[in-house]
Amino acid sequence: MLRTLGIVQASVGSPAALRKLRRSLGGQSVLGWVVRRVTDAARVDGVIVLVGDSDDHRAILHLVPLDVPIFACPAGDPTERFLRALEKYPAESVVRVQADNFFVDPTLIDRLVCAAESEPCRDAGGAARRGRKARPLGAADSAPRYDYASYASRDGTPAILSSVGIYAEWFRVESLRRAARVVRDPMDRQLVTRPLYADRERFRPLFLQAPEEIDRDDVRLLVEAEEDWDHAETIVEALGPERLEWQRIARLLDHHPELRRRMAALNQTCRAG
Repeated sequence: MLRTLGIVQASVGSPAALRKLRRSLGGQSVLGWVVRRVTDAARVDGVIVLVGDSDDHRAILHLVPLDVPIFACPAGDPTERFLRALEKYPAESVVRVQADNFFVDPTLIDRLVCAAESEPCRDAGGAARRGRKARPLGAADSAPRYDYASYASRDGTPAILSSVGIYAEWFRVESLRRAARVVRDPMDRQLVTRPLYADRERFRPLFLQAPEEIDRDDVRLLVEAEEDWDHAETIVEALGPERLEWQRIARLLDHHPELRRRMAALNQTCRAG
């Protein structure tokens, strides 16, 4: 049994979402790049890709690096697919990453796992290098055992719901099994982790503060609209595909106010829509 398994969730349903995973940025498909970013996380002991079992899903399998296992689940909601995958690939905890989060950051994954497991992580996210202690929001000196961990935006909402698009989630496998037994809302089963961070009576979530340099209304790193692709290509061309750490992206955006303005406008449009 692995201690921490990374699961890249590519079991998306719509043809448009699958086409997005096939698109190329920096000379590599979005799916292939995201898988590699997760394998770069030092605190993840293994990585699998979770897909459906349709013809459309089989058409993206060649994008997965050959050394990364693929689990194709023929039926069920996303929560059931996760649990079936974990029967074949047992683990104590999971790092979940959406397959279209092109800018997911391995250092933020490592910081997350360290905090969730209540262990020191000196290199996580660059915090120690800048002399700032990476500390969970509201954490006591003797940290409890958490069911779920991720990042929080400055307004306190889960950062995975924001448009920044660089974050992963961590959860205990037993906690997901417990949630699956009690959840009745179909939407909760579709969103997999929502009960773990929203149901505070049953589960204990941990939220780390998102880096303030990139936790802004004028930052958008999700790759959804066509304009997002233009912005992503601008970032990749400026920094290079192997130098996409969140700190470098933040510095780049600081020097490109027009790009931040367009991102802010797109964020406002998406929120209004």
